[in-house]
Amino acid sequence: MNPEPLGNIFLNALLINNFVLSTFLGICPFLGVSKKIETASRMGMAVTFVMLVSSLCAYGINALLIAIDAPYLQLISYIVIIASAVQLVEMVIKKFSPALFRALGIFLPLITTNCAILGLALFQTSKQYDLVQSLVYAIAAGLGFMLAIVLMAGIREELELAEVPDLMKGTALVLLIAGILSVAFMGFAGLGA
Repeated sequence: MNPEPLGNIFLNALLINNFVLSTFLGICPFLGVSKKIETASRMGMAVTFVMLVSSLCAYGINALLIAIDAPYLQLISYIVIIASAVQLVEMVIKKFSPALFRALGIFLPLITTNCAILGLALFQTSKQYDLVQSLVYAIAAGLGFMLAIVLMAGIREELELAEVPDLMKGTALVLLIAGILSVAFMGFAGLGA
């Protein structure tokens, strides 16, 4: 059991060690779905939901695996949990918002291979968080992902109206912006005590 206060866990996952901009996990959807704020925010909500479900299930699975003395099955169990959660999200989005389903395209199933979600399960287990700490960590990590992707989408939407040199258009500009955002988030490191 980790005695870390919930506020510290939340702030740490949201800003200080943001999964995308500090630990560089979840870069594929971050770069691929960050063209429009609306799509980015919905992707962020989907990732947050999957993180929450995965965190809850990973906590239970970890407790079960420790009880039966089979911790070596953690990784494969977490992968199954994440794939199942993503399938649930994909079915719900396809049913209730076909336009969003088409807008997210290939990036929705790619949540399954989003290393941020697997990292969440592994990090919470290695930090020995209890159930409440795990849920707070998952919510904050998901909101941190959403913050990063929406910031990137906002900047990219604004840049569509700007004159950008041909040399910097496309991927080069996106990677430069991601690097600047990452450096900016390094400034939050001073908040952690």
